[in-house]
Amino acid sequence: QQGIGRPSVYHAVVVIFLEFFAWGLLTTPMLTVLHETFSHHTFLMNGLIQGVKGFLSFLSAPLIGALSDAWGRKFFLLLTVFFTCAPIPLMRISPWWYFAMISVSGIFSVTFSVIFAYVADVTQEHERITAYGLVSATFAASLVTSPAIGAYLSASYGDNHVVLVATLVAVVDICFILLAVPESLPEKMRPASWGASISWEQADPFASLKKVRKDSMILPICVTVFLSYLPEAGQYSSFFLYLRQVIGFGSASIAAFIAVVGILSIIAQTVFLSILMRSIGNKNTVLLGLGFQILQLAWYGFGSQSWMMWAAGAVAAMSSITFPAISALVSRNAESDQQGVVQGIITGIRGLCNGLGPALYGFIFFLFHVELNELPSDQTSGKKAMQDPGDEVS
Repeated sequence: QQGIGRPSVYHAVVVIFLEFFAWGLLTTPMLTVLHETFSHHTFLMNGLIQGVKGFLSFLSAPLIGALSDAWGRKFFLLLTVFFTCAPIPLMRISPWWYFAMISVSGIFSVTFSVIFAYVADVTQEHERITAYGLVSATFAASLVTSPAIGAYLSASYGDNHVVLVATLVAVVDICFILLAVPESLPEKMRPASWGASISWEQADPFASLKKVRKDSMILPICVTVFLSYLPEAGQYSSFFLYLRQVIGFGSASIAAFIAVVGILSIIAQTVFLSILMRSIGNKNTVLLGLGFQILQLAWYGFGSQSWMMWAAGAVAAMSSITFPAISALVSRNAESDQQGVVQGIITGIRGLCNGLGPALYGFIFFLFHVELNELPSDQTSGKKAMQDPGDEVS
């Protein structure tokens, strides 16, 4: 079997870490390029780009999930990571091609659906929530240091060096999948010839939604994901600018904020998630995470002092237990040969929210004439940290 060792959760963890780390490095130059390319209506254009990307992710996620159920996970891990990271080197080469690739890459920006299906292949049901928590915590860990490293490299050597380092990290991730990641889907579950067992109807996102509508368990989960992730995705597109412009955070404080919330999210998704799952159960854990999210969003909105933002960040870290708990709940109610499909549906809805959220917020900013070029010149460094790296991936 190609790869190093037996398929394990740790293979999935490394893939996720490297992908998100590469995008995290670009936190500083990303909005600079956006503003330079679209000097007018920056937020609106950002929302439109993310909207196209999110809609394409919504359409493609069930298809890629279904294909991975039939043909194996490794090929689709390689495909999703490659095309998700493909726009990175174009950031400084050709911004217009970069944003075009960002939009089109939504077709393949569904790495999480394949990763969670991979994890489901290599774990028992009672181990799955811990494994999903570890994968989600790895996402947070990748963002603990990468924005600060990217900001330091940008200040010291320029944005071109940041893009180069991010590109190298993405290449390392692709090579790791090619050389080190073994196939997790058992041979007996794969067809003798490609395409022999795939049902194109189940890969159709709208057919999947019809199926979801009839499923008494999956439907409320999908609605929950949509209603919870939509405001989160919109918030990510403007929150760090809010910290800088309204609360008065400097660029160093913003980098520290990202790091602290990331560390607390790791603790929440590894330690507290397992404890909560054992003590109050899967459904109640999801409800608790949603409760923390409501408190977090309200606190961000009504808070006026810097200490309030730090406290709200701690609450935000606790709200990060929601998605791994939801993924485990979905996985538990799906057959072993349907893991890719169900995780694809959930990831597709997240992708849709990743598009609709920034688009909605961008339109609101447009209506109220909120423009990035209204920032005073001495706040230039702060505006760069606004975009959340998580919006650029699955």
